Amino acid sequence: MELVIGTKRWSSWSLRPWLALKRAGVDFTELEVALRRGEATGDEIGCISPSRLAPALRDGDLVIWDSLAICEYLAERYPDAKLWPDDPVLRALGRSACAEMHSGFQALRGECPMALDEPPRKLDLSEATQKNVRRIVALWTGLLARSHGPFLLGDWSIADAFYTPVATRFRTYDVRLADYGDAGAAQGYSDRLLQTPEFLEWERAAQAG
Repeated sequence: MELVIGTKRWSSWSLRPWLALKRAGVDFTELEVALRRGEATGDEIGCISPSRLAPALRDGDLVIWDSLAICEYLAERYPDAKLWPDDPVLRALGRSACAEMHSGFQALRGECPMALDEPPRKLDLSEATQKNVRRIVALWTGLLARSHGPFLLGDWSIADAFYTPVATRFRTYDVRLADYGDAGAAQGYSDRLLQTPEFLEWERAAQAG
């Protein structure tokens, strides 16, 4: 099994399935393709991914070229890894949270790209991005209250893979969640995401590269 990823410093979409693979304990290789802030360069990715974008997972003759589809495939292929909780309600809520991240929060993504090679700095956020942050705080707080944590659905899940890049953005751009309605649960969760062994492994490689 091979995962084609974009530049580790920047590619938030690549980070998500990479974390899921690591959590599932899957033996895989990775091919890192240079990005130009979100777009693959050269023909290397085009030989593997029909969309010509990273990430893409190659498993034998099968190629999956979307981060959420890759994660769902892994959850089905490796059920013992418990990438989704057994509770159907929590699972449905987690899938909703992933879908919202997958298709939404454009202002945050555009204004605050993942940048693991940059030191924290304060950024004056636009009104649209502030609205995104408030929604994320509410989303995290609600799920944590329902599941009792420590992660969004209790144990670590695909939902946490999808929001780990968001936690890096909050750190890089010095976004203080208390300013957006957080009573402490969301900030604590954000901090936990950035201390998981899997993320720390990715971050060390990103900064070394």
